[in-house]
Amino acid sequence: MATVTTASGANLTSIKVEVPGMGADQQAAQKRPWTTEEAEKLYGIRDWGDGYFGVNEEGHLFVMPERDPKRQIDLHEVIEGLREREIGTPVIIRMRDLLKHRLQEIRNAFDNAIKEHQYTGVYSCIFPIKVNQQRQLCEEVRDLGAQLGFGLEAGSKPELLAVLGLTENLPGMPIVCNGFKDSEFIETVILATKLGRHIIPVVERLTDLELIVKHAKKYGVRPRIGVRAKPSTQGSGRWESSGGMRSKFGLTVSELLHSLEFLKKHDMADCLNMIHFHIGSQVGDIRNIKAAVNELSHIYVELKKLGAGLDTIDVGGGMGIDYDGSQSDSQSSVNYSVAEYAADIVYRIKSVCDAAELPHPRILSESGRAMVAHSSLLIVDVLGKTNFPSDPDMPALKKLMREEKQKPQPVIELVDAFESLTQPKVNLVEAYHDAVQARDEAMSLFNLGYMSLKMRASAERMFWAIGRKVLALATEKGELPDDLSDLPQVLSDIYYVNFSVFQSLPDHWAIDQLFPICPIHRLSEEPLRRAIIADITCDSDGQVDKFCDKKTLSKPVLELHDLHYKNGDHKPQPYYLGMFLLGAYQEVLGDLHNLYGDTHVVHVSFDDSPGVGDWDLDEVVEGDTVKEVLAYVQYDHEDLIKAMRRDVERAVKAGTLAVVEGQSLLKFYDQGLEGYTYLE
Repeated sequence: MATVTTASGANLTSIKVEVPGMGADQQAAQKRPWTTEEAEKLYGIRDWGDGYFGVNEEGHLFVMPERDPKRQIDLHEVIEGLREREIGTPVIIRMRDLLKHRLQEIRNAFDNAIKEHQYTGVYSCIFPIKVNQQRQLCEEVRDLGAQLGFGLEAGSKPELLAVLGLTENLPGMPIVCNGFKDSEFIETVILATKLGRHIIPVVERLTDLELIVKHAKKYGVRPRIGVRAKPSTQGSGRWESSGGMRSKFGLTVSELLHSLEFLKKHDMADCLNMIHFHIGSQVGDIRNIKAAVNELSHIYVELKKLGAGLDTIDVGGGMGIDYDGSQSDSQSSVNYSVAEYAADIVYRIKSVCDAAELPHPRILSESGRAMVAHSSLLIVDVLGKTNFPSDPDMPALKKLMREEKQKPQPVIELVDAFESLTQPKVNLVEAYHDAVQARDEAMSLFNLGYMSLKMRASAERMFWAIGRKVLALATEKGELPDDLSDLPQVLSDIYYVNFSVFQSLPDHWAIDQLFPICPIHRLSEEPLRRAIIADITCDSDGQVDKFCDKKTLSKPVLELHDLHYKNGDHKPQPYYLGMFLLGAYQEVLGDLHNLYGDTHVVHVSFDDSPGVGDWDLDEVVEGDTVKEVLAYVQYDHEDLIKAMRRDVERAVKAGTLAVVEGQSLLKFYDQGLEGYTYLE
């Protein structure tokens, strides 16, 4: 230890700061053995993973697409295999077997509820392709859905045309058409009915109904018509305002009655086959779902009694998933299971229909998020990090203090605050407040020209050392006072990750949606760093600074491992993070901020050959090239190359660029246009 005496007579002692979880010396990690079970608990893998994810003895995250421990896919092994095939990160991995298991789970839940409650109607789950319109995924959902009696939903004209193409030779597959419709949209639906499709246009506005009747008469079709009701019941969570009487879509009760009278007038009351509603996406509280289904069932019964040909209830979307692992009614969780959701819907509809002595209707649900969210995950690589110095560097401070003619008082106070932390009954909050005040005074002195840059650097370093020591001591006590609650984030590292928040996690940026994030390897090691994640866009919003936590729902930092470097290498050895539950909305909502395009996508499934952990690479969808994203914003790559060639020739003639150098630049430029938009 080094000691120096300040102008106030205080002894400055160099103390080694050991901060659990804050980049401490590796000896800190050896105080107690770290287990993979602790890693699972730390990252909440068993909570948000819903039985699909775990950690093996090697410290690698694995997927159990069928929730069968005997059938695992090691994610780190997959990434290494992709690297050998020259498929780099960032990359989306879609698990076909997991998707199949999710759809089968929903099918089984409703089948069991129907059997238990002696329900005489049938059930179909409808996939709204707005959740993820990627062709490969929609085709898989279609193929699996055909086996399970499921269907598809279209909410726009392009989606309608896509769904009609997807359902070739599947006349029995139900197709629900939501959203605003024009005459061309409805005419296409009517003609598709003549083609033999089981298609149901949903009336969102009275003008929709007028167009349906007009085109039905024109082509001599008796269509199946649905109407969307505006229930008084709202959902819960982030999207609760999308339901209720002020919802964007749907008809009021008065308009429903008017619609039935309009159809009777045209002798088409029997064509009104379905009642539909929507109370919001990701409904966290099952009580809201029960109340809404109960209300819809009563509307169904009353319209049926008035002469409507109703035989189907569509309870819309809303079945959520547990992003944060809390199993609560928080905005990023749900307080119910798939089985409970199914049982409550079946029971509520049956009870109301039995009381009215009416047959049990067919039940539809548009549970897109619950169907596909688990099946897709994103793997990204860490490019590097920044962090604040964690020790006070007393030898350097000692030397500087000797050189100063007048010792800056704020620096002396920072030293005093640091040394006070060695006292047995130190007041951590007071010590930290003293450090903040001294730091601020040091900045003022510097800005007024009364402190050197080197002394300012020392003051900052002392402040960070105090903050880390305070946080370490508070952690040892097992509590963090409110006045220190911002310390973990203030002192956190910044890990730079090769991806774009705006492309791959748009809901995190736009609405603070939480997504599980954790390393996919090194989980047998204790993570000693606390960090936020920054993407590679040149935008200050391009970061993730809110992470899943079962106890507090969210935390401002993520526990990560220190990066490893080879001697003399400035690039860290591969360190991969997984971002999970991304199958719903994230791929299709992503934008082109900074012209970072779609990432690579790979479809992975179990290898049928014997052996645990074997996997097949079924399909590779290469991510956007630079040339492709430039074309999205109307740049012609050939024009760009010609412009660059002209500029090179001018430079060669001017003698500022050699011919060989010019050719190298043009070659690099051309290869860049054909390359991945992310760092390689």
